[in-house]
Amino acid sequence: MKRWLAAIGLCTVVLPPLPAGAQDGAVNVAATVGMIGDIARTVGGTCVSVTTIMGPGVDPHLYKASARDVRTFQNADAILYSGYSLEGQLGDVLERLARMKPTVAVAEASIGRDELIAVQGAYGVDPHVWMDASLWARTVPTIAGRLAELAPDCAASIDANASTYGAQLAALHDWVKASIASIPEEQRVLVTAHDAFSYYGRAYGIEVAGIQGISTESEAGVADIRRMADIVAERGVPALFVESTINPRTIQAVIDAVRQRGQDVAVGGQLYSDAMGEEGSAGGTYIGMIYENTRHVVTALGGRPAPIPDALRSWAETWRVAAGERVPAGGSVQ
Repeated sequence: MKRWLAAIGLCTVVLPPLPAGAQDGAVNVAATVGMIGDIARTVGGTCVSVTTIMGPGVDPHLYKASARDVRTFQNADAILYSGYSLEGQLGDVLERLARMKPTVAVAEASIGRDELIAVQGAYGVDPHVWMDASLWARTVPTIAGRLAELAPDCAASIDANASTYGAQLAALHDWVKASIASIPEEQRVLVTAHDAFSYYGRAYGIEVAGIQGISTESEAGVADIRRMADIVAERGVPALFVESTINPRTIQAVIDAVRQRGQDVAVGGQLYSDAMGEEGSAGGTYIGMIYENTRHVVTALGGRPAPIPDALRSWAETWRVAAGERVPAGGSVQ
């Protein structure tokens, strides 16, 4: 154990061993973020036990592994993470772990760099690929394939679950696009605390403006606040949005600056950016994360969310979301 801890460079504390493997013979998977953990849990079903390292409200850009995380990684049969520098300081640890057990950077394995948004600075590319449901859907077969290798007796059910989930994400993508299109074009501007929504903007046709950059390692300055206040005032943007993983003070500073310019602006709601919502809630699922974000954005900016498509009916019924508001089988989102 000491050698293992030293090898990954996390800590020097000797921890008591935990029983290897998951309960009832399920494959024990450690996922860094909820967006990955939710896919593994959904497609793996009862064949997989998933532990998510970074829960609701946790910023992966700033995250540092704890002794508890060491134990989780040590006892996992496989580790799934996004890659493209999303996990920040944890990235080097995950690369070392790849030499010891099955470890997959699912975004890097599924989405080519030519499809990513290039950015300035250390990141090189924007890692927030899950904001485009059609792009994030490409990680589903990658995760399903690895789980099927680890649980071959469950391969058929994993494949079936992956197929169903893939259809749901395709429907989600179409629903978001139709909902965003309902916003008056001049008000189709999404202002958030940091640049986590560029893929969302590209995929769904909405201009995105973040006060901070891709990473949250440095705070927004006075010039950033003034620049954003000018944009909001000039465009007549009716609402700004806070994020669940970022202190809302930068958004409040922009609101104050806009009001000093003689224009009123509201907080349109809290969006999930780098983490999903609480476990046991609709927002604690990937579909719910994108769904709730979109409802907040569309409603606050003067649009109207489209009816829920039939492919998402089972998800909506499970979470009691917009009961009865769906497109009939064979219909299309208008």
